[in-house]
Amino acid sequence: MADKPHAVFIPLQLQSHIKSMLKLAKLLHHKGFHITFVNTEFNHRLLLNSRGPESLNGLHDFRFETIPDSVPPSDTLASAEDFKKNQLASFNDLLAKLHDTTFSGVPPVTCIVSDGLMPFTINAAEMLGIPIALFFTISACVFMCSKQFRALKKKGLAPLDDESFQTNDFADRIIDGIPGMKDLRLRDIPRFSRSTDPNGWFFNNAMEAVESASKASAIILHTFDALEQEVLNALFSMHSRVFPIGPLQLLLNQVPEDDLKSIGCNLWKEESECLQWLDSKEPKSVIYVNFGSIAVISKQQFIEFGMGLAKSGHPFLWAIRPDMVIGDSPIFPLEFMKETKERGFIASWCPQEEVLSRPSIGGFITHCGWGSTIESISSGVPMLCWPSFGDQQTNCRYTCTEWGIGMEIDSNVKIKR
Repeated sequence: MADKPHAVFIPLQLQSHIKSMLKLAKLLHHKGFHITFVNTEFNHRLLLNSRGPESLNGLHDFRFETIPDSVPPSDTLASAEDFKKNQLASFNDLLAKLHDTTFSGVPPVTCIVSDGLMPFTINAAEMLGIPIALFFTISACVFMCSKQFRALKKKGLAPLDDESFQTNDFADRIIDGIPGMKDLRLRDIPRFSRSTDPNGWFFNNAMEAVESASKASAIILHTFDALEQEVLNALFSMHSRVFPIGPLQLLLNQVPEDDLKSIGCNLWKEESECLQWLDSKEPKSVIYVNFGSIAVISKQQFIEFGMGLAKSGHPFLWAIRPDMVIGDSPIFPLEFMKETKERGFIASWCPQEEVLSRPSIGGFITHCGWGSTIESISSGVPMLCWPSFGDQQTNCRYTCTEWGIGMEIDSNVKIKR
C-alpha cells in the first residue's frame, strides 16, 4: 500500500469535467495508482443517487472525498476571487489530512491531477512540494485559442467594447498568427472572448488558466495526435510536457477487467431502456439529439427542433433535461405527438457512449461540447452541430470545416412556418 503512487483528482464541478476526470482516474488506477477523487458534497450526493448508495464504494485504493460546496462565481472577478479562496482553503485542509499517513490510512499524496480551469490548485501542490498535472478537458485547438486571449485583448478584439461589435462583419474577421491554426475567424474563438465585460470571470479565468499551465509538471489534453496533429506540434514546441491522452473511453475499453465498473461517470440517472429501443431499429436509421448538461434553449427553439424531427420521418432518441427549456417545462405540442407516435424515444439522460456505439444511430444533433464531440468521433457518428457557448464554436468549426465530419445548423433556430 505505502509503495503505491497516490494521485488526488479534483475536477471542475461540472458534469462533463467530472466525467472525463473519472475516466482518467480509472486509467491511472489500472496502472497501479492509489486514487482519491474529490467532489463537492452536493455533486457527491448526485453521483450516489445516479447509481445507488453502494455505487461509489469502489475499492480500497479508489476512494472518494468531499469538500464543502462553495457558491459558484457569477461572471465577476470579485466573486471569482472569493470562490477560489474558499475552494483552495477546503482543498488544502483535505490534502493535509490525506498526506498525514498516521491518520489517513492511505499512501502519502505523491501528485495532484487538477482540472486545468482551476489553476489555484497549483498553490496547493507547491505548499506540499509535490508535482501537479493540469488536465484540460478540451481540445488542443481550444487550448491554443485560449493562449491568444492576452494578445486579442491588447489588440482590442476581446473582450468587446459593446454588443454592436457582435455583428457578422466583425465576427468574420480573420485572426492571423495562431500557431498550428489557419483561417480562423473571430467567431470561431471560444465564445467568452466575445463578452462585453472586461472583468468577466469566464474570459479572465480561461486566460489565467492557460498562462498558469506552464507552472505545472504536466499539461494533459483530452485529444489524440491523429486528430489535431498541427496544433499539437505547435504546442509541443511551446511546452515540453504536453500529453494528449484520448479518446478516454476507447482507452478504458482496452482495460481487461474493470473493477470500477459500478462507479458511473454521470451526475444523473441514466435511462438505459433506450438501449433496448435502439437495438430494435434498423442500422443508421436513428437521429440522436442531446444538447449536453448545461445548455438551455427557448421554448420556440425547443418546438422548432421537435417539429424538425417530426417532419424528418426518422426515428429519434432525444435527451431532454427537465431544466433545458428556459422558463418553462419541455412540453410538446399536439402536432408533434401525433406525427412522432411510436417513432421517438424521450429520455431525461442517456448513457451516451453506449448510445453512440449502437449500430442504429445514423447521426447526432449536438451542442458540440468537447466531450460529446470526441465521443461521437470515437463511434464514427456524423454530427449536426448547434454550438451555443464556451468552446463549442471552435469545436464546431473544426468538426465541420477542418475534419469534415459534421454540418453546422444556423444559430437562428426559430419557427418560420
